Amino acid sequence: MIPAHKIRQQMKSWEKLLSESITTPDELSLLTETEKADIHKVISEYPMLINPYFLGLIKEKGDAIYRQAVPDIREITGSEGLLDPLNEEGLSPVPGITHKYPDRVLFLISGHCAMYCRFCNRKRKVGRTSMVTKETILEGLSYIKATKEIRDVLLSGGDPLLLSDNELFKILSELRSISHVEIIRIGTRIPCSFPQRVTKQLIEMLKGFHPLYINTHFNHPLEITPQAAFACSMLVDAGIPLGCQTVLLKGVNDDEMVIKELMLKLLGIRVRPYYLFQADLVKGTSHFWTNLQKGLKIISELQGNISGLGIPRFVIDLPGGGGKIPITPEYILDIKGNELMVRNYLGHEYRYPIIEDGS
Repeated sequence: MIPAHKIRQQMKSWEKLLSESITTPDELSLLTETEKADIHKVISEYPMLINPYFLGLIKEKGDAIYRQAVPDIREITGSEGLLDPLNEEGLSPVPGITHKYPDRVLFLISGHCAMYCRFCNRKRKVGRTSMVTKETILEGLSYIKATKEIRDVLLSGGDPLLLSDNELFKILSELRSISHVEIIRIGTRIPCSFPQRVTKQLIEMLKGFHPLYINTHFNHPLEITPQAAFACSMLVDAGIPLGCQTVLLKGVNDDEMVIKELMLKLLGIRVRPYYLFQADLVKGTSHFWTNLQKGLKIISELQGNISGLGIPRFVIDLPGGGGKIPITPEYILDIKGNELMVRNYLGHEYRYPIIEDGS
């Protein structure tokens, strides 16, 4: 039987449900007065917002969902890291555009999310009205039109799917009118954090803009609920390929079995694991950082134990805007003469012949 509060959530419009989000710690009964006071200090610098659906996934204080959503005093007491670790501002030719790679750009079209992740690499500006404006969107579109080498546009934010259907339609239409833009991608956490936003009306609108790709963001198996699965199925049934960019987070998912379960569940709802990110070195998030060896160990444990379809690429987004690089476990041990010495997922060593180029 579906709990009564879940039924009420399903009956409300997504806008109404989002308007009932909590934005201060005073609305969290599981906190002590001292904890509430600390969080008030944090949100004076980094906003808090948790929609009713995601709030309902928290089972107890300190669990994997809680850690992602509820502010922590270490966000303002920690001095490690950088405000803009990926140098997005330095790679921004106009406000709202990051042009890091030759043929593609990141285009910020929303300044808000349905839940403000406490580890966000844009926490320096997400949730502020100045992050995205009508003017920055127009400037971004003009830049894309004028820059012929751009063939791939990634819409991000904030969360692009928090725009109204009409606002998103206008932006997608403008991009589709640009002859050199071949691919449009949307980066969104909505299918995970607020699946109620994925409506039939949204799906019908998005279907008109293929080739359209969506990368979403699940971090823990508990986030794969019936509601999230249904939202993903609607998107996939509309012909939109779904990938997942998971972030490795201490105290949330830095465990081989948790990641394995997550990847298998993602495949079960037709979401392809794409990236497992080493957490960005964002100031105020060092309590989420993991040792690099942890990620390598997790990937090594996945290799051979689940289908390759479910193994994401473990990547680091280099500080300073150097781009993403894949990090892989060591399988090549040595090269001896015409043989490659390798180790498989079980740790067994093999010799593999190196075929000489006959040209």
